[in-house]
Order: sequence, then C-alpha cells, then structure tokens
Amino acid sequence: MNSPPETPSDAELLAAHINGDPHAFSEIVKRHRDRMWAVALRTLGDPDEAADAVQDAFVSAYRKAATFRGEAAVTTWLHRIVVNACLDRMRRKSVRPVADDELIEAAERETPMPDQTLEREVSMEVSAALKLLPTDQRAALVLVDMMGYSVEDAAQVLEVPSGTVKSRCARGRAKLAPILSHLRNRTDLTRVSSAKGAELRDG
Repeated sequence: MNSPPETPSDAELLAAHINGDPHAFSEIVKRHRDRMWAVALRTLGDPDEAADAVQDAFVSAYRKAATFRGEAAVTTWLHRIVVNACLDRMRRKSVRPVADDELIEAAERETPMPDQTLEREVSMEVSAALKLLPTDQRAALVLVDMMGYSVEDAAQVLEVPSGTVKSRCARGRAKLAPILSHLRNRTDLTRVSSAKGAELRDG
C-alpha cells in the first residue's frame, strides 16, 4: 500500500513558486490568509483597509519571493510583509498619537449596541481603543497580546530588538488601561482573547 504524499512545508512551497510552479504560492495563501487577515484587521480596525493591506502584502510576497533567505520562518516573513503593509496605510493617513484625555473621551463615546454578545462587545471596544495608539505600539500589542506571539517572535516580525517590543507593549498597555479598565471585571475577557489567539496561532 502506498503511503500518502507528504505535505510540503511552507519553505518548500516558496521554493517551488520561485522555480516556476504555478500552484505553489496559491497553497501558501490558502494556509495563511486567515491569520494574516486577523493581524491586518486588528492592526487597522477596518475590514476594507485590512482586505486591501492583505492583498497588497500577498502581491508583494509573490513578487519578492526570491528575496526570502530562510533566516526566519515563512510565516514570520509573511507577517512582516503584512504588518508593514498595515503600517504604510496608517502612516499615509497620518495617524497621530493622542493624549490620554483624548483616549478617555473616545472611550466614553463608544456605546455598544444592547443586543451584542459579550465577545463582540469586547472586541469592538478593544479595536476602538487600539486605533488611538501610535502605529508602533499598536503593531506590537496586536502581535503579543492579541495574536499570542512571544516577544521574541514579534521582534522578528517587526525587525526590532526584543526590548523595543517590550517597551512598546508597556507604553501601549499604559495608554489603554484608563479606557479599558471597566473590562477587567468581565471574567470572559481573558478567555475570549486567549482562545482567539490560540486558534489563529495554531491555524
């Protein structure tokens, strides 16, 4: 009885794409588009912008595949391209850091619809708060706190030292604390965040 063929790794698929396989890159997209979409959506907070960023990122990855050196995992390389695509969009819109009092005022304006589930309500409030952070802090928090990546993995994606990721996360959390403090007593908050992160991380 013949054994089923082994599933090619991401690196093997990328190599096949570089060598002219017309289907290899499509398989990479299928494997990782949901995860990349989640990163883009949480970073940008807008479905249309996120969709455009992911599309731009995959087009860029398709064209720049030959530049992949294998120094990091293909997923890390893809995350880097997606995050950069998101940051480029945010910078083009001249997103500026906001003061703490502006964060508090924005939180007070956020009024969830009464028929929303807890998970949806929490997600909307967190997304609204994240939009008010500087781009570097937002990207670090999305990767570490929302997607569940280690500081070291996030540092690889963002191409900065681990200490910089820790610092950005700390500053971002400090700014978010005043406007999300009312969520601390919601027992399902940790479960919602960690479950989503594990699901996306494990594919």
